[in-house]
Amino acid sequence: MRFDLSVIAQWVEPGARVLDLGCGAGVLLDHLTREKGVRGTGVEIDEEKASAAIAKGLTVLHGDIFAEIADYPDQSFDYVILSQTLQQVYEPARLIGEMLRVGRRGIVSFPNFAVWYNRLMFLLLGRAPVSRELPYEWYDTPNIRVIPIKDFRRFCRKKGFAVRREVTITTHHHEEEGRVVTFLPNLRASYGIYMLERFAER
Repeated sequence: MRFDLSVIAQWVEPGARVLDLGCGAGVLLDHLTREKGVRGTGVEIDEEKASAAIAKGLTVLHGDIFAEIADYPDQSFDYVILSQTLQQVYEPARLIGEMLRVGRRGIVSFPNFAVWYNRLMFLLLGRAPVSRELPYEWYDTPNIRVIPIKDFRRFCRKKGFAVRREVTITTHHHEEEGRVVTFLPNLRASYGIYMLERFAER
């Protein structure tokens, strides 16, 4: 399993109710079900990936995450996970708000656009960065947002999402190994992983 997914899995309590948005072929959900006994549901828009997850015996809905999450009652889950999908979402504040409506906690991860080699490529070559984490050219990318770690923290404060846990890591996109970055994470980390809750009503 990918290193970033291993970090997320460590945060989920055994037996929890989990909704995995954009679950892909169900790698994380399958691990959580087998190793932690979670009661999990996934949502995936790619039909082939959704079918692969269902073939593993997982409960996965083929559909759009905005449409599917709206059908769940408040506090239906202990955790709602959005792994490496936030950069492809048109309304991130609305989606995270929905995650924290249907779940007690939300876990969000994304590639850090401000990592040093992205900055260097733009500065020295004057080109939009293409990296292991963001491997697309400007004309074929599904990513509609670039998210620096520093900006995500500011976004959470502004929108009233409380950051309960944060880990910044560096790893190849598909590798099982990586390391935690604590010094200058906005410059040195390739991914940010956050556990969010709603701030208490003011």
